[in-house]
Amino acid sequence: MSTFAIENPSTGKKEQEFNRIDDTERDDILDRSMQAFASWKDTDISERAAILARTADLYEERADELADHIGREMGKLTRWAKAEVQIVADIYRWYAEHAHELLADEYLPAQGADKTVVRKEPLGPLLGIMPWNFPYYQVARFAAPNLLLGNTIVLKHASICPLSSQACQDLLEEAGLPQDAFINIYASGSQMDAFVADKRIKGVSLTGSETAGAAVAKTAGENYKKSVLELGGNDPFLVIDDDNLEWVLDQFTLIRMYNTGQACNAPKRLIVLEDFYDRSVDYLEKKIGAMQVGTYEDDKADLGPLSSIGARDEIVERLDKAAQEGTATIRVGGKKLDRDGAYMEATLLSDVDPTADVGCNEIFGPVAIIYKAKDVEEAIEIANNSDYGLSSSVWGTDLDAAFAVAQRLNDGMTFVNEHSVTGAGLPFGGVNRSGYGRELARWGVGEFVNEHLYRVSGQQDAGLSPAL
Repeated sequence: MSTFAIENPSTGKKEQEFNRIDDTERDDILDRSMQAFASWKDTDISERAAILARTADLYEERADELADHIGREMGKLTRWAKAEVQIVADIYRWYAEHAHELLADEYLPAQGADKTVVRKEPLGPLLGIMPWNFPYYQVARFAAPNLLLGNTIVLKHASICPLSSQACQDLLEEAGLPQDAFINIYASGSQMDAFVADKRIKGVSLTGSETAGAAVAKTAGENYKKSVLELGGNDPFLVIDDDNLEWVLDQFTLIRMYNTGQACNAPKRLIVLEDFYDRSVDYLEKKIGAMQVGTYEDDKADLGPLSSIGARDEIVERLDKAAQEGTATIRVGGKKLDRDGAYMEATLLSDVDPTADVGCNEIFGPVAIIYKAKDVEEAIEIANNSDYGLSSSVWGTDLDAAFAVAQRLNDGMTFVNEHSVTGAGLPFGGVNRSGYGRELARWGVGEFVNEHLYRVSGQQDAGLSPAL
């Protein structure tokens, strides 16, 4: 049995140790999930919805404790952590309130039968492999719709999130979820392939790295089961006029640096027109250079630590290499801070080679990149020059013009005069190297579902319409 520990990124110190499961425990875990599914799938929809509603209440009641968990685990500033907890409560409550309409039978034209109906039915135990950057939100996005549908869940969270992952299970059970309908396991990534391949797992959802996503998709496909992947992003943020320029740049900085830059759908590439490029760079140098870094408990901090010292060091090394190779100019920041913990300076890059590492691969930290375009056409070309496709945004005072540009961007989600907007009633997902499938809203119950067709015909009509 291997162990792992919380390493508080605000201090760099180990705080608590946990045991990972042995491979010999897999059968018991999956048998328990199957047994729970046998009864949970037949639980009345109103009761499932009531449990989700109570879960929402519990998240709100325990916000302080839950925020402290993820501050200790991955460094999230307390105000951001409490905001995440509220989003999670909103998700569980939304699915509770919309349960009956989401799961309602769909009656089709009879088409030669007395009755033709499609019913949404659960598949069985699902595996969720979740990341550390939004420890509660990522789980709720997957769990709420699938528990409502009647599936059961085995959760393998990031190893740095043992407190928050167990809280996800504990709060659901306190709200009334039957034991083993949601099982949190402490496991390594290398143990997941056997879970994905096991016939008792009926589908898998992963939010994480492209490497992990490719491995999960391969094994899931080989075993004839569905997967949903939410991977990286290199999201463009296009500014097509300089009306309200400083306000727009303030919004970019706020959104880019949210969660210390550790959000898949944050804007990574700011693209402005050459007419106001220099003004934008000057403004951002001052804005980003003034950002204050502090512990997760520091209510005056603009940024917290990164998730780990290793994650911080990897980013700083990539920035140093880009500067040495001449593939980027560091305008401000780019260095680690000389203090205990996983801290680095907020950073602005310009003159970035889009084919270099820092140009074409996601930087998961407080690093903003600005590009210059001679006109709107080139801005669109720069925006679409990416293998990712999670989200994008267009900013301008002419809404018709901005919407026209938005419709030419190759992403799963595109916004005008906002970015990174998430809500229970909005679908979430990307294309290309950003993954596939959708979560939240009605799409959340549409991924791991048997849309079961039923036709009822009178005996006298039987056999009149032969099968193909």
